[in-house]
Amino acid sequence: MLKTALKPRWMAALLLALVVSTVFVLLSQWQFSRSTQSSEPPAVATEELKPLLSVFAPGQQMPASVADRLVSLNGHFDASKQVLVKNRLQDGVSGYWVVTAFVVDGAPVLKAGASESTTVIPVARGWLADPGQLDSPPVGQLKLTGRLLPPEAPVLDKELAAGQVAALSTAELINLWQVNSYSGFIVSFTEIGPQGDLGAHAVAGDLKGISVGPQPVEQPVNWLNIFYAVEWVVFAGFSIFMWWRLVADDYRRATEPEFYDEETDEETTAEAEEVKQ
Repeated sequence: MLKTALKPRWMAALLLALVVSTVFVLLSQWQFSRSTQSSEPPAVATEELKPLLSVFAPGQQMPASVADRLVSLNGHFDASKQVLVKNRLQDGVSGYWVVTAFVVDGAPVLKAGASESTTVIPVARGWLADPGQLDSPPVGQLKLTGRLLPPEAPVLDKELAAGQVAALSTAELINLWQVNSYSGFIVSFTEIGPQGDLGAHAVAGDLKGISVGPQPVEQPVNWLNIFYAVEWVVFAGFSIFMWWRLVADDYRRATEPEFYDEETDEETTAEAEEVKQ
């Protein structure tokens, strides 16, 4: 069969089949790439700084259009309401996030279940390697900027030390602090006071700034494009199969002529009988 396949006409047919199958494979790759492309740009520009009061309100679940935004707000830290969130990695080292309640100026107050007539939002001020290095937050009025993120789910941990939590769950912090709170938290980037930036990113010390970039936008999968991609792969395989089938038929014609003669006689007889009928 190899001698048959090496005939000039079948080598030319093989070249044509390979070209066709290559085109089909390229079309398949194009369809796969299209299957995860967003048809529209993201509706929200998360890197555009907006006032917290204009994009989110306390007592609401955080919508997807608000999560991951850069926000600014005015107020002050409440040093009596501060926790350490354990098992936080920074440059491959496990440590703690320092989370402090930030009293938001101008935020609406939800009376139910709170012992104070203020509204706070938990702020992750920075990262510590050792809980013994914990210090007090900056005092006085501040303008804070950071990234607004949704709350984490509570985690049960029976081996927590005093003043520590296993997850940054706003529901857990509301019960712990007994205050009105936003359903979300902020990773602090700057904390501007009269003396300038007092945040962990700008002030040298044990507290290190937390770097949280924008989260990748989840792209929906277009299953129709995936179906087309698989279909093009099938076509590519079929073009090679058809070449092989034609070569095999040519080989059998040369080596088994009686088979094809009998087949031709049967077809001729069948056609004659149909004409008689």
